[in-house]
Amino acid sequence: MNSDDERISYLAGDPAGDLDAEARAELDDFRALLADPSLWIEPDVDLEDRIVSAIAAEAKPPANVISLDARRRRMGRIGAVVAAVAAAAVLVIGFTVVRQDDDKGVELALAPTQLLPGASGSARVFAEQSGLRIELNATGLPRRDGGLYYQAWLKDAAGNLVPIGTFHDGDHVTLWAGVALADFPTLTITEEQADNDQASSGRRVLLGTVETK
Repeated sequence: MNSDDERISYLAGDPAGDLDAEARAELDDFRALLADPSLWIEPDVDLEDRIVSAIAAEAKPPANVISLDARRRRMGRIGAVVAAVAAAAVLVIGFTVVRQDDDKGVELALAPTQLLPGASGSARVFAEQSGLRIELNATGLPRRDGGLYYQAWLKDAAGNLVPIGTFHDGDHVTLWAGVALADFPTLTITEEQADNDQASSGRRVLLGTVETK
């Protein structure tokens, strides 16, 4: 199991240690996201003054008035934390739940990774007597033949993976799983090859997570 200390160490630039390929791929995506200059664009220079003025207009001034410079420094620190948390949330979640309906199943959108940024897809999950039936449709996945293929997985919160099927391209794929969606809510698609290794390659191209009620 990958510990928080190992993840933090890897993000800081240390060797991967005992991290598995799936965890390294997630953290590599996170580092690439944080390196995007657009994430750190400065807001308008007068934004803080407008916010402070609006708060002051609604609230009675306290006995000990905090200086405008102190407010600016405090708001700058809060803004940096909010930006980092928001970036992490976008990376870790990476999905949009479209609808959950007893008759029509659970539908979710799959987000691409940097490996195939032009890919997209969606999956609908149905609970059948024999297990979960998952209808997948994806675009932007080049066909893989000659010992190369895609593999779908369900993953739990601890990072345990359950293989649920392989395919050549993403057009009308039916997958089956014998685990509960509530226990394994994350669906990932990886690039694989016939190399006698049943573990995930960690080369994820699509991923999404659904929250069940």
